[in-house]
Amino acid sequence: MWITLVIIYGLFKGIRDVTKKKAMQISSTIEVLFVYTLLSFVMSAFLSFFSGEASPLETDFSRLWIIGVKSSVIFIAWICSFKAIKKLPIGFYGIMDMSRVIIAAILSVLFLHEAPTSFKLIGMALVLAGLLLVNLKNDSEGGRKANTVYILMVLVSCLMNAVSEILDKYLMGGSELTSGQLQFWYMLFLVVLYLGYMLVSKTKIDWKKIFKNYWLIVMSVLFVFGDKALFEACKYEDSSVITMTLIKQCSVLITIIGGRVVFKEKHTLYKLMCAAVIITGIVISVIPAAV
Repeated sequence: MWITLVIIYGLFKGIRDVTKKKAMQISSTIEVLFVYTLLSFVMSAFLSFFSGEASPLETDFSRLWIIGVKSSVIFIAWICSFKAIKKLPIGFYGIMDMSRVIIAAILSVLFLHEAPTSFKLIGMALVLAGLLLVNLKNDSEGGRKANTVYILMVLVSCLMNAVSEILDKYLMGGSELTSGQLQFWYMLFLVVLYLGYMLVSKTKIDWKKIFKNYWLIVMSVLFVFGDKALFEACKYEDSSVITMTLIKQCSVLITIIGGRVVFKEKHTLYKLMCAAVIITGIVISVIPAAV
């Protein structure tokens, strides 16, 4: 069951990445970040209070500081990833975003003491091979030589997201914390962080454009339900960060196809070949969990 939940998250993530790029063609990066976070918080608050689960006000408040750390980490991750998505081809970004697999695997072994089985090691090796293949090609749309800063932003985002994945498993695994409670508090903290960022940077919102940016609503719905599926998957004892991170990378198929169909990006076949190598690694890594 948890594998299905993670696949749902991965597919929603891929669609969400494409809609992020569309949204930032209409509004600025910070405008999209703040309004997207605010809408997601409103949706998650509604669901958490009316889902019939324990209320967010009944949360074990000793865990709030850890949720605060998660929000701070995601605050940095999203700034980096949104700026990278705006400047890089979405298909190229989707493949580079797979770097989080290697980072999450290392962190999960160090902090959660997960055992890197032979299947997982082979899977990670193939993921790494796919990443190296895509970087060997100098992509004229936005390759690594021309966009070093933005590729570094993707890597920072991957590091921060990997840390967040470790915290998700720690918070949800073996605790009474519900997915609704985690979503409520972590989104509330994010709204405060982005509001503070906007006040300090004196960023103004063009509300006329924002109200016409319907992509923000699509992004928010995909995010809230995708994250809920992921948090529920974390509650299963046999779910591991390494395997979940590998499965999430099915999102790359959506970003590559979306890049071609929506943004007319080039080198689709080469990107799909790289993705095929990575997806093969994912399939091998989840064989023991699926049987």
